[in-house]
Amino acid sequence: MSKVFTAEDLPHFASTRDTRDRLDLVTEDVPVGARHLRADRIVYHPGDTAAAHYHVDCYHVFWVTEGSGILHTGSGTEARATRLSPGMSVLVEPGEVHWFENDGTDEFSFVELWAPPPAETVWTVDGDRCTWGPA
Repeated sequence: MSKVFTAEDLPHFASTRDTRDRLDLVTEDVPVGARHLRADRIVYHPGDTAAAHYHVDCYHVFWVTEGSGILHTGSGTEARATRLSPGMSVLVEPGEVHWFENDGTDEFSFVELWAPPPAETVWTVDGDRCTWGPA
């Protein structure tokens, strides 16, 4: 049987690092029964940027829905910056350092799929991490 959720029905979080916001789509708190997949929608407002990190055991797929932003991957001589725009998707593999930034004047948003949900996130810059609180 299908289930319909409004944005008001879904868990909504605000970044404690900047002004980003997150709407959980598939998690243990959204009763869809998925155990091997997690999904959320992230909005980066102008100037927002995440902390560099990687996930030990998780594939990420990002699908851009609005605006334009930069995906940073790798580190050192392997560092790369890729501009993303609506309709583009990207795969980040387990252990791959990554973070996003909105260097524009409009909102930048994407749907983030995690398979399987990460068991561990490793922050690569001491003292710089992303956490979320209730919106």
